[in-house]
Amino acid sequence: MRPKSRGRVRPVLGNDHSGAFEGPKEECGVFGVFAPEEDVAQLTYYGLFALQHRGQESAGMAVSNLERIMVFKDMGLVSQIFDQATLRSLQGRLAIGHTRYATTGASVWQNAQPTFRSVQGKGLALAHNGNITNTHELEEWLAELAPSEQHVSKQKAMDSTNDTTLITALIAAFPGQGIEDIAMTVLPRIKGAFCLTFMTETTLFAARDPQGVRPLVLGRLSNGWVVASETAALDLVGASFIREVEPGELLTIDEGGIRSRRFAEAKPKGCIFEYVYVARPDTTIAGSSVNAVRIRVGEKLAEECPAEADMVIPVPQSGIPSAVGFARASGIPYGQGLVKNNYVGRTFIEPSQTIRQLGIRLKLNPLREEIGGKRLVVVDDSIVRGNTQRALVRMLREAGAAEVHVRISSPPVEWPCFYGIDFSTRAELIAPGLTVDQICRSIGADSLGFVSLEGLTEATQVPAGNLCRACFDGNYPIAIPPAQAELLKLEKIT
Repeated sequence: MRPKSRGRVRPVLGNDHSGAFEGPKEECGVFGVFAPEEDVAQLTYYGLFALQHRGQESAGMAVSNLERIMVFKDMGLVSQIFDQATLRSLQGRLAIGHTRYATTGASVWQNAQPTFRSVQGKGLALAHNGNITNTHELEEWLAELAPSEQHVSKQKAMDSTNDTTLITALIAAFPGQGIEDIAMTVLPRIKGAFCLTFMTETTLFAARDPQGVRPLVLGRLSNGWVVASETAALDLVGASFIREVEPGELLTIDEGGIRSRRFAEAKPKGCIFEYVYVARPDTTIAGSSVNAVRIRVGEKLAEECPAEADMVIPVPQSGIPSAVGFARASGIPYGQGLVKNNYVGRTFIEPSQTIRQLGIRLKLNPLREEIGGKRLVVVDDSIVRGNTQRALVRMLREAGAAEVHVRISSPPVEWPCFYGIDFSTRAELIAPGLTVDQICRSIGADSLGFVSLEGLTEATQVPAGNLCRACFDGNYPIAIPPAQAELLKLEKIT
C-alpha cells in the first residue's frame, strides 16, 4: 500500500494491513472538515499548518469526493509534504488531516496517519491524537472478532506500531453495520486518551475520550463544519468556534447535518500540560485563553518565587507569556535576551535524545549586548530532562550574564505520562528523587523556582477535579497498563 515514490497521491482501494502494537505515546494534531462547496484539501492544509507544533515528524490527509477516498501522507513538515499540485489533485467534499510525532512508535512512513481500511468495499480513514492504555485487551478483542487479523497485534516485523491502526482495524471488524453504530460499540471499549477524526466516503466523524484529556473543538463554516485539536486551527481556516466536542461524545457530520451521540458519561480530566507547553498561546481550552493562563502563571511565579534581578527574559516561544506575567508582577523590566531560530523544531518533541541536545544549541542564541553584566531571571515553561536549561545557563554565562535565576512556570515533572506526552518513565525525568536545590546545582543556575501545583491550577481557572495533573502529582485518572502500574507502585513505595 505504500507509494513507490515519495509524495505520490494514491487512491486507497484495499486493506491496509498493519503490524505490532507497542503502545506509542503521541502528541499529535487532528483536523476534519465537511464542506461540499469548499476546497477541503486546501482547508485541511491550512488546518494542519496551525497544528504543526503538535507534531513535526509526519503529516497526511485523506480526502473523499463521495465515491472514493484518496490518502496522501509522508514524513516531514506540512510545508514539505504538500505542494499546490498535490492539493489540486485532492479534490473532494470532506477530509481529515493529521500531524504526528512519536515516542515509542517508530518515526517511519508506515506510522504516518491517517490510517486506512476497507470495510465491505467502502473506505475508512482515521486519525488519532492521544495514547491508548488497554491495547492488549483490544488486541484480544480484535482476534475474537476477526481471527484473520491476528497478525495485526502479533506480527513483530516493522509495519506499523501505532495504536491508531488498532482502532481502525476494530471499526472495520464489524461487517454489515453502519460506521456510526460500529463506533458506538467500539469507542466505549477504548481506554486512555483519544481524540479521533475519521471518515467514510460520505461522512465525517469526531470522537473524544470520556475524560477529554486532549482538546477537540467544533467550528462552523458558512457552508460546512470543522473539527480540530485547537481553536487556533479554526481561526486559520475562517471557521467560527461553536463548542468543544464533549468528553464521551461522537459527532456525525454529513449532508443531513450534524448529529451527536454519547458513548460514555463525561468525566472531565483535561491535560494541564496543554496549558503549560503543548497548545498554542492563541488557543482556548475549556473557556480559558492559553496565553492568559500563562501570563497568570507568570504572575503567580513572581509571587511565589521572587528574585532580585535586572531583567526578566523568556525562553522563546512558550516561555514568553509567563515571562511577561513575571515582569508585570515583580516590576523587573522585561527584555529579549535570547533569539530563537524559527527554522529549528521544538526540541521537546524530537524523537532522538542526541537530536534534542544538538537542537538546544541550534535553536537559541543569546543577545550578548542585552544580557552582559546583568542579573537575569530566565522564565521557561518546564523542566523535564534538564537538557535545555543546563545548556541555556551555560550559554548565558558565556555571553556575560552576571547571575542566572531560572524560574519555571510549572511544577517539577515527577511522573511519566501515559496519555500522550513524551516522558514515559521516571528514569528520564530530572525531578524524581532530587530537591529543588539539587536540580538547581545540576543545571548550574544561581537559583531555581517552580510555580506550585496549586498556583498553576488556579491560573487555568479550571476546577482541580476536572484536570489531569498526573505528571506532577502521580494521580492517574485513567487506568494505566498493568506492567507500568506495578512499576510505579514500587517507585512510590521506594
